[in-house]
Amino acid sequence: MDDIQHRIPSKPTRFLDQLRLHIRKNGLAYRTEQTYIHWIKRYIFFHEKKHPKDLGIPDIEAFLTHLSVDRHCSLSTQKLALNALIYLYRRFLEVDTQDLNFIPAVRHKRLPVVYSREEITAILGQLKGVHKLQVELMYGTGLRKAELLSLRIKDIDFGNNNIIVRSGKGNKDRTTMLPQTLIPALRRQIEKVKNIHQQDIEDGYGDVYLPDALNRKYPRAAKETGWQFLFPSSKIGRDPRSGVLRRHHLHPTALSKQIRQAVRAADIHKPARSHSFRHSFATHLLEAGYDLRTIQELLGHTDVSTTEIYTHVLNRGGKGVRSPADALI
Repeated sequence: MDDIQHRIPSKPTRFLDQLRLHIRKNGLAYRTEQTYIHWIKRYIFFHEKKHPKDLGIPDIEAFLTHLSVDRHCSLSTQKLALNALIYLYRRFLEVDTQDLNFIPAVRHKRLPVVYSREEITAILGQLKGVHKLQVELMYGTGLRKAELLSLRIKDIDFGNNNIIVRSGKGNKDRTTMLPQTLIPALRRQIEKVKNIHQQDIEDGYGDVYLPDALNRKYPRAAKETGWQFLFPSSKIGRDPRSGVLRRHHLHPTALSKQIRQAVRAADIHKPARSHSFRHSFATHLLEAGYDLRTIQELLGHTDVSTTEIYTHVLNRGGKGVRSPADALI
């Protein structure tokens, strides 16, 4: 249950709990909270557990330089740490952090790992049951793994042929297409979830996790079928916030393990990453002639420049130029 907010006191005394409360009051996504807390902890430990109030601009600069020079982190990683520290000082501690002077990490231009259509078919051939459906959905819709696992039954809109993504990256909602070939499997999965949910109710459980605001607004929604996760866990677990026993969604490590095994069994010599199915979705749409703006909306990218990376991995070899070796007789 890594994506459930842990309960903190309404009037916390611990520093990190106070920071968490501040983040939540400002409406940041829980994943952002987790990321910020992670980097602020790293910062505190780097400075031998000194309180951030006793540290200043030179200490921030030293930590960010350490990440690039000693840890050889990527530019994006360094930016995550920088954003966390700026939030800590500017917004929480109300300390000015302008004119930071640190050594920036080197920007590495790396192309995304994309599977060909033949490789996608081979990988799917090694998967069965719910894990096959999950991979088919990631490839067929461009969903991120976290977005896939967070799907509720009500997010599958058969009437409008849409899948609704709630609180995706950046805490934004969006819609993507519903692959027609997956409708029968999705209906079977929903029936399976209904049966599991009914048994849970009979056993005295049946509540599903809802964010605090929704739980207060719709107190009975947690037991409704539509709010149940599309891919529920095989076991009932304890909610870390409230201690309530309930069924959450499948853990992401289970899917990652199945993908690694399938890629290996298919004899594909590329990294086995769930995100590669999202990359493949975008690349194959570009190959089919769809425009960047449409693909940007489907992926939920804020900036079209993020989507443009897929123009560099199209299956055209050397930017569409025909090799002179192919003209030899």
